[in-house]
Amino acid sequence: MVVDPVCGMEVDESTPYKTMYKGKVYYFCSEGCLKAFRRDPEKYLREGPKGMPG
Repeated sequence: MVVDPVCGMEVDESTPYKTMYKGKVYYFCSEGCLKAFRRDPEKYLREGPKGMPG
């Protein structure tokens, strides 16, 4: 299991919600978390999970 960098939820690597950023694959629990990460990936990598995006 990996951790969604946006909400902190554990996610299976088979999720359809994933993206590559700076050579690393990140996994998400939902399309909402994926979109939030794509808007500002550095925020989540710098500050850690913030809970479900609003």
